[in-house]
Amino acid sequence: MNYDSKSLLLYAVTDSSWVGDRTLVEQVEEAIQGGATMIQLREKNLPINQFIHFGKEIKNITDKHNIPLIINDEVEVAIAINSTGIHVGQNDMNAGDIRAKVGESMILGVSAQTVEQALLAEKQGADYLGVGAVFSTTSKSDADDISYDTLKEICNAVSIPVVAIGGINKNNINKLMGSGIVGVAVISAIFDQKDIIKATKELKVKVENIIGR
Repeated sequence: MNYDSKSLLLYAVTDSSWVGDRTLVEQVEEAIQGGATMIQLREKNLPINQFIHFGKEIKNITDKHNIPLIINDEVEVAIAINSTGIHVGQNDMNAGDIRAKVGESMILGVSAQTVEQALLAEKQGADYLGVGAVFSTTSKSDADDISYDTLKEICNAVSIPVVAIGGINKNNINKLMGSGIVGVAVISAIFDQKDIIKATKELKVKVENIIGR
């Protein structure tokens, strides 16, 4: 997949549990207005048909702003709505099987926690890696924390871009400086904030600073 890795700079991962009095569509648009460069739709509990319907609504927003939309885990949904890409974890389908299913035109992201997993994902056709959890997080109960040194080792071991994920917020993001990442993926630091536009703008300035842009 030929794509601009700059789109991984501030990667906003949705969580419907924090919608509150707004819709997720409204929240996604606010995140984009604040500077989010990529959106991942993560809906763990929706039936496939509802996920597809919801995915089309979100895609209308991301397409309007020319922002890539990544679908979490569900290949069927990604193909049905023609999303920009799909992201899978270590417990989901084999990355090589995903690549064979979606073809070369779709961005493929893979979660990794070790150098071995990262190298295998790259070999199987991943376009980028999501590495974490770099800090403790309540968003994913099965996420294993990894050290700064492991994050840096993974960045040095692969030739594809790496995004840090897990518990990242405006107070700890500076600890990732010098690791080799090209961006950060955040959930609550954007979608659990009262002023999403403001929170996203603040994070974007910080992530640009830590990766030297």
